[in-house]
Amino acid sequence: MNTQEPWNHEEFEARLRDKGAAYHIFHPFNVMLNSGKATPEQIRGWVANRFYYQIAIPVKDAAIMSNTPDREIRRQWIQRILDHDGYEITGPDGTVVRDEGGIEAWIKLGIATGLTREEIVDLRHVVPGVRFAVDAYINFARQRPWQEAVCSSLTELFAPKIHKERLANWPEHYPWIESTGLQYFRNRVSQARRDVEQGLAVTLNYFNTREMQERALNILQFKLDVLWAMNDAMANAYGVNK
Repeated sequence: MNTQEPWNHEEFEARLRDKGAAYHIFHPFNVMLNSGKATPEQIRGWVANRFYYQIAIPVKDAAIMSNTPDREIRRQWIQRILDHDGYEITGPDGTVVRDEGGIEAWIKLGIATGLTREEIVDLRHVVPGVRFAVDAYINFARQRPWQEAVCSSLTELFAPKIHKERLANWPEHYPWIESTGLQYFRNRVSQARRDVEQGLAVTLNYFNTREMQERALNILQFKLDVLWAMNDAMANAYGVNK
């Protein structure tokens, strides 16, 4: 048993953020993508494989919601599912409000890179290592306490940076990709900030002993490892250009 005093919220958050040094933005495959060295085939391979992760996100969030008895958490968390799955609401006057969601935006990214909708959604290009890593993440969210699953989502701490880099670099490096195909990244810059606030509040309050805080750091490392393993699998399948 760890008898050390818990870190205060500021120190605990700083240690969580320090984990960003292991974020998959630093993986050689992602460095290649964001530095303009990827071939169209490699970009299409990345988009097709990451789609398996995209469709897992609302499944993971549904697992979190099903495991928490806290109504207020569920009311907040459901927005994440709507962000990815989309929604359609018809008002009393017949006015329809529709948002196609992040999964559809990712499909449009794939189409902009030269993939067809059919080959994206039927998952024909997804390599075994990516399937294994993503499925491990879903299983974690289903089986562990919901607070731990929330903590595992905190790789969102580091996501806005990578989305901004893609928006800044891809139009220059890959002008053949239509700008409209990058809408997913535009959406996630603001959505990820909101998601971070929710997930961080739960994590800072729930993991309130040194032993639990160290557990939280290990959980975040697990999720970082999931993302890194996905990139390992894609690098093995499509190569990394120097």
